[in-house]
Amino acid sequence: MKRTMGMLLLLTSWLAACSPSAPQTTTTPAAPSPPLPTAGDRVLTVMGHDSFVVSESVVEAFEAEYNVDVRFLQAGDTGTALNKAILARGNPLADVFYGVDNTFLTRALEEDIFLPYDSPALQAIPDRFQLDPQHRALPVDYGDVCLNFDKAYFEAEDLAPPANLEALLEPAYADLLVVENPATSSPGLAFLLATIANFGEEGYLSYWQALVDNGVLVVNDWDSAYYSEFTLHGGGRPLVVSYGSSPPAEVLFAEETPEVAPTGVITADESCFRQIEFVGILNGTENEALAQLWVDFMLSTTFQEDMPLNMFVFPVLPEAGLPPVFTEHYVIPETTAELEPDTISQNRQAWIEAWTETVLR
Repeated sequence: MKRTMGMLLLLTSWLAACSPSAPQTTTTPAAPSPPLPTAGDRVLTVMGHDSFVVSESVVEAFEAEYNVDVRFLQAGDTGTALNKAILARGNPLADVFYGVDNTFLTRALEEDIFLPYDSPALQAIPDRFQLDPQHRALPVDYGDVCLNFDKAYFEAEDLAPPANLEALLEPAYADLLVVENPATSSPGLAFLLATIANFGEEGYLSYWQALVDNGVLVVNDWDSAYYSEFTLHGGGRPLVVSYGSSPPAEVLFAEETPEVAPTGVITADESCFRQIEFVGILNGTENEALAQLWVDFMLSTTFQEDMPLNMFVFPVLPEAGLPPVFTEHYVIPETTAELEPDTISQNRQAWIEAWTETVLR
């Protein structure tokens, strides 16, 4: 939902991106059921990526109910945060870790940083989000990385937006696309995976070479792509790799609220890649029971309904309500590009290196 998810940046600036105050995290979690610590010792540290945002009132509700002080440790982007958690394995920096997504899930599980926890809240979560049968990593949210387009540009040029990934190779779209480097950007990696899912390991590099020949621009991060190169914000590229949640964010944070979102999303033919983000109790925590309560809380209606306008992601809890601006302007793909977490884990680095050799050299 990975959550990482770019539009997150939009709301801390994906969200991952903008407004509400971002939490600051610190130390250790676990799974089964030791006794709760006594008052005075009740401090729970939640570690996450830099786009993790939760409303203060929601955190205060948990603190009041369980007489605990929740502290937050922001540890960089998803890959960086996971590396820190792995290096501290057995003597964790926090009790709970949030933000591992399906592109890094297998690595986190192989490194044995999480304790299993069969939360009762999982009974309400659809099976399609539960990728770890041992419940070491529990799903929290999801979002889609998709091509976004500037509606005004295409209307002015009397040009239809590309229908799918393959259409980007047509001469009409030469020099119109900006993407993020998958080696340095979560949405960039998600888009790379979408191309691999669509064109296969035998064809994705040829596809990228064709994109290069058609004038694709590569930048290091989502912020540069969206706010510097995208025509909606003064750049020269009307096509950008962003999120299905970018349109509602544009509406929500506009100086004058438009009736229709100024951006559109290309979702046909599995052109989007779905990111699912997980939470886990860190192996070695001394606050296992409190950590379990926090995990349950993240899967509760209260927390799940707080996420959409803080992190612009979808809750995995079906009964969680969505704000109108989100439901009216978020574009949901009928189908998304899919790759198994094990496949991603085994090939991620090789795919990125091959992409770098083809696209940047």
